[in-house]
Amino acid sequence: MTKTLSTQSTGPARGRGVTAVLGPTNTGKTHLAIERMLAHDVGVIGLPLRLLAREVYDKVVARAGANQVALITGEEKIKPPSARFYVCTVEAMPRELEADFVAVDEIQLAADAERGHVFTNRLFHARGLNETLLLGAATMRDAIREVLPGANLVSRPRLSNLSYAGEKKITRLPRRAAIVAFSVNDVYAIAELVRRQRGGAAVVLGALSPRTRNAQVELYQNGDVDFLVATDAIGMGLNLDLDHVAFAGVRKFDGHAHRNLSPSEIGQIAGRAGRHMNDGTFGVTGQVPPFDHELIERLETHSFDQVGMLQWRSRTLDFASIEALKESLREMPDHPRLTRSRMVDDVIALENVTRDERICDLARSPAAVGLLWEMCQIPDYRKVSPTDHADLAATLYRYVMSDEGKIPEDWFANQVSQTDRTDGDLDTLSNRLAQIRTWTFVSHRAQWLHDPEHWQDRTRAIEDKLSDALHERLTQRFVDRRTSVLMRRLRDKEEMMAEISDDGQILVENHFVGSLDGFRFTPDASSDGIHGKAALHAATQVLATELASRAAALAAAADETITLTPNGRIVWQGSEIGRLTRGDTALKPRIELFADEYLGPPDRERVTARLDSWLAAYLDAKLKPLIALSEAQDLTGLARGLAFRLTENLGVLRRDTAAAEIKALDQADRGQLRKYGVRFGAFNLYFPALLKPAAAELLLLLWALHAGQEHGLDADALPERPKQGLTSVPADKAIPEPYWRAAGFHVAGNRAVRIDMLERLSDLIRARVIWRQAAVTEAQTEANGTNRKEPAAPPSGATGDGGFRIVPELMSMVGCSGDEFTSILRALGFRLERRKIEGGNGADAIPATAEAAPAETPHTEAPLAEAAPAEATATEPASAPPETPSAETADAVAEAPKDAVTEPAFDEIWRPGKRRDPHRPQHARGKGRKPAEAGDLSPRQGKGHKKAKGNERDQAKGQDRDRQARQGRDRQGQPKRERMLPEHSPFAALKDLRDSLAARSRPEKN
Repeated sequence: MTKTLSTQSTGPARGRGVTAVLGPTNTGKTHLAIERMLAHDVGVIGLPLRLLAREVYDKVVARAGANQVALITGEEKIKPPSARFYVCTVEAMPRELEADFVAVDEIQLAADAERGHVFTNRLFHARGLNETLLLGAATMRDAIREVLPGANLVSRPRLSNLSYAGEKKITRLPRRAAIVAFSVNDVYAIAELVRRQRGGAAVVLGALSPRTRNAQVELYQNGDVDFLVATDAIGMGLNLDLDHVAFAGVRKFDGHAHRNLSPSEIGQIAGRAGRHMNDGTFGVTGQVPPFDHELIERLETHSFDQVGMLQWRSRTLDFASIEALKESLREMPDHPRLTRSRMVDDVIALENVTRDERICDLARSPAAVGLLWEMCQIPDYRKVSPTDHADLAATLYRYVMSDEGKIPEDWFANQVSQTDRTDGDLDTLSNRLAQIRTWTFVSHRAQWLHDPEHWQDRTRAIEDKLSDALHERLTQRFVDRRTSVLMRRLRDKEEMMAEISDDGQILVENHFVGSLDGFRFTPDASSDGIHGKAALHAATQVLATELASRAAALAAAADETITLTPNGRIVWQGSEIGRLTRGDTALKPRIELFADEYLGPPDRERVTARLDSWLAAYLDAKLKPLIALSEAQDLTGLARGLAFRLTENLGVLRRDTAAAEIKALDQADRGQLRKYGVRFGAFNLYFPALLKPAAAELLLLLWALHAGQEHGLDADALPERPKQGLTSVPADKAIPEPYWRAAGFHVAGNRAVRIDMLERLSDLIRARVIWRQAAVTEAQTEANGTNRKEPAAPPSGATGDGGFRIVPELMSMVGCSGDEFTSILRALGFRLERRKIEGGNGADAIPATAEAAPAETPHTEAPLAEAAPAEATATEPASAPPETPSAETADAVAEAPKDAVTEPAFDEIWRPGKRRDPHRPQHARGKGRKPAEAGDLSPRQGKGHKKAKGNERDQAKGQDRDRQARQGRDRQGQPKRERMLPEHSPFAALKDLRDSLAARSRPEKN
């Protein structure tokens, strides 16, 4: 027997045999309908969403078998030949089918402005032969009682409680929560935030294909992610394991305007929280203000206003003509609970299509008008403008109404092929999915295509491929799979396999979660929030064991395996495990250990003790003389005080800052300090062994740690020490003087000179300052049997009167020349004396000095710049200038051309500055001097001279001896020197030169 679903009103008894099961969400209504359908031979159930239809289809297939169940939607038709149970969307419920059982879910959608007329139609006309169920919200009670008198109304209570949880930040939402927004951009933005902060989220949108939505729901349901970001699509019957629903918006665009959600709509969405007997919560997040108390009470008690008007459209349409069809669509209902449906997509498409006269000419018969109405009912999956959608319907209508009677294969193949690509971003894939869903819908209209089965398979394959690609893109963008795996295993309390690679990478279940560097664990920076917590929790299983093992290895490691970087970092096995920080003294820095809380207290103490012992040995090896001096117990008196100052200044003490203490030292005190390697230089007290690069770099680091901040420097931003081999460098004014001293350099003028090179320079200068023209040597000449006096070879640049000239040997010692070398001499206390050379021209007129370099002069300890100007030698007249031009010089000047312009030439001679004692009164200066101490150099000390007595009588005797020497008497018994003849005197040559120049300058006479 073949019957159709009832399509006619039954008058006052139209509700007889109808059972309305009403109640809030989580009352088991859909489960009841499935159980009742399976109890009949043939059953049909209509559901509001294709996604929900697929979910119910899978459940029924699991109970009855795939060959017993059909799935019918606008885009998908699975119809086994012997199907008994039909799972459909409400719009696709078959009218010609005879069924024992019929159910319509979410019947409250009869009040929806877009789809309400379809649900109202099923409310009145969908009937089963034996049983009819209407499932929906309790808000439909009054409407069903009025429009279906005689219907059986059954109320079902909620299986769990629903309560308000207040306002929470997205980052603080509980697990198993859904966040609801009402635009694609908002959904994507929230999902991105959740991925960064909480590991990932599944995304459910009404615009997604059912396959994509199913895949995203499965991602959430199987625990890969703990959060779901969705539109109000989840409020339409989706059964999810949600514990909390958070509203990130309460306004939506309904196709015409933006409006606030009604309390019943909020309740429909919030009611998805809680599953079976598990209680659920709801709240707000983001910028949504907290709900008021009245709304909260209504949501918790499910007390909502009853549905007022139901959308209605005539089911009996007149296809006699286009105008007749439009008139039937404008028919008004005859019940006060019903209101005519507004113009929705299919009616709008009809209005737009019929503006084309060519279309109207084709639609002359009832069949043609009926076909046009089917074309207008193609869903607008693309969400384009009404005009564009109408153009598509008109194009398809013209093809079908053509002589061929079908859509051209080539045209349809071209449209389908344009969507067969999986590249692009989310929006691109979504647009292609919308297009292929349109062609999938068309392919299920068998009378429109030549080979509908082929195109159904082709469009279904492309839609599945695009759906999978979109699901993959959504997962890649909004889900961190590593986090999802970790979180699921942690939640299930499963034991996870963790390991550490040789390079310190920590892998948990073959997922990289962070790296271990030394004693510090660094989580993977590619994920934040919950991923970091999950990684830490998982990694702790191996961290404790590995750190304990490393601590034991360090405790047994040799000192050579631990190194110190120039900026104070302690490195072991290629990892920084600590750094030096400021201690009580410069030679006792502290160690800051780089270790996380995962290093246990016993292991931490072991590592700290090992590093302390290494540091002590390291300092002793690099700075042995200074460390020994700081710990010396045998020093007494002034030597002990100077040792303290040397230690405090890291082994370099400027002599001028401790002049009084140094003068007060006796030879015993000096011997004590020299025993520890201290050298008394002309300008500094220092340790020559500590000027080596390794020791100097360490001293510079210790100074930066202890006193660098006082000068705006620290160990991490310390200027680079001069490279090895440089004897001097430009002294940067921005760098403080203590820096140079710690680095082993002495700032003199514009240069910073290495301390040992400065002392060697002082030795060379001292040899030239103290040299005198005396101490002749005897040489027996066997040829004539007479004695001959030969002068000793002077050092290059020595003047013989306590001064010296700058020569390359001096400049090469400090690696500079010119003004820079001059600045060094001035800074050291030397003064420049410029002598004008009469008749001279440049350097040629400067008297030549001996070319032979002197032997190395023994080092003396007195400051060179304090030596007084030396007296004239015994061979020079008392009144003669220090330098006398030779006869050869006079002859050269005499031979100069008459018209030559003689430029003045100067001889530059450097002399030690006068000794000034800042601590001595001005009136006492120049009187009796303190006897020279051992090691100090007076102006007359040198080879062949006796020590000055320091009194006037001895000075007079010395002057008398000099006078006698000038007169040719030799107190040592040597032969008397012969007096020079007047005509051979250089003064006679000068007189001749002057007379000749005067004669040339007089005018010639007749």
